[in-house]
Amino acid sequence: MSDNASEQERLGFDTRSVHNGRDPRLQGGMVNSPVYHGSTVIYPTLEELELSRLDHDAKGKVVYGRLGSPSTFALENAMADLENGFGSISVSSGLAAVTTSILAFAGSGDHVLMVDTAYGPTRAFCDGFLRKIGVDVTYYDPLVGENIEPMIKSNTKLIFMESPGSMTFEVQDAPKIVSIANKYGITTALDNSWATPLFYKPLDFGINISVTAATKYIVGHADAMLGLITTDEKSFYLVKKCRDLLGQSLAPDDVYLGTRGMRTLAVRVRQHQHQALALAEWLSGHNEVLEVLHPAFANCPGHDIWARDFKGSTGLFSFIIKPRPKKALANMLDHMKLFSMGFSWGGFESLIVPQYPEKSRTATSWEKQGQVIRVHVGLEDIEDLICDMESGLRRYAETNI
Repeated sequence: MSDNASEQERLGFDTRSVHNGRDPRLQGGMVNSPVYHGSTVIYPTLEELELSRLDHDAKGKVVYGRLGSPSTFALENAMADLENGFGSISVSSGLAAVTTSILAFAGSGDHVLMVDTAYGPTRAFCDGFLRKIGVDVTYYDPLVGENIEPMIKSNTKLIFMESPGSMTFEVQDAPKIVSIANKYGITTALDNSWATPLFYKPLDFGINISVTAATKYIVGHADAMLGLITTDEKSFYLVKKCRDLLGQSLAPDDVYLGTRGMRTLAVRVRQHQHQALALAEWLSGHNEVLEVLHPAFANCPGHDIWARDFKGSTGLFSFIIKPRPKKALANMLDHMKLFSMGFSWGGFESLIVPQYPEKSRTATSWEKQGQVIRVHVGLEDIEDLICDMESGLRRYAETNI
């Protein structure tokens, strides 16, 4: 191992997120990496042109614009380092990261195990596209742990996890699932968008593929769509080849925004954590709130696993309020001043949306009474956010029916 590599391993996460993927000495002294706009790569000789065909599947080779540029590789290499992976592969969105990862391993006649609390569009892809092409999908309880073994079939190719789960934030015992998957030679993937590599590194727990909707905390400013797939060595070239065959590509300006966001990832996510915990604590004592669904809270299913494996929490969580007619919900949400209604999360702004987990579970059922509300706690003053939420819950409780 080189001295530079040894030194790099000793550097902290914050330092690496600031410095990786850029080299001012090669950039005319500029701090930021240049943005490469281009499709065609010119080859000065026939020999080099012909060799480029052999480099098509290679890691970090500039061959054609769709397959990556120096700025693309800078982002991918930086992410791979933060996640302790062999390499990262960029795609056009978080959903594209999910679908590309699945299609790299599952085809007609194969079987996929998918967590029941998966992101809605992930489930839609499984129920629509995968079933259409002959892939058998079985949903499983996120708390199944090693009891996933009886669900494995002879044609099972992939176990897909998302931890914590969308909407209700159950935490999976990934190491136990990985131990069973390894017993049968099955690839494992985990959607790590919530925790980011700051608070959880899936590959450190034996998972083969870490999927990140980089649209969210990596970009951090609600202004770009971006997905990143970080893998171990044995999975990298399979996923990359699938990405290339699907024609997936990332626009150069979005690459730049992802790299820019990475520089402040650590400080932003720590502040999101601080803000969200403060709001969650306040909500837990409110008369209209029945339960807070947050992995850092002891009542959250899998909290002990979160405390064991994760280094922190981020800005997204849910809470359940007393059941009231939809008119009351509309009166609460329509007049929020700082919490805006909108999909996605991970940006600087606070967001709020109602959720309906009972409509999207098949392996498990959602029996809890009350309205689930999901919030992403942004970077506004926490006192102002609490005031806005307090006013909203007052409108909810006082709406004349």
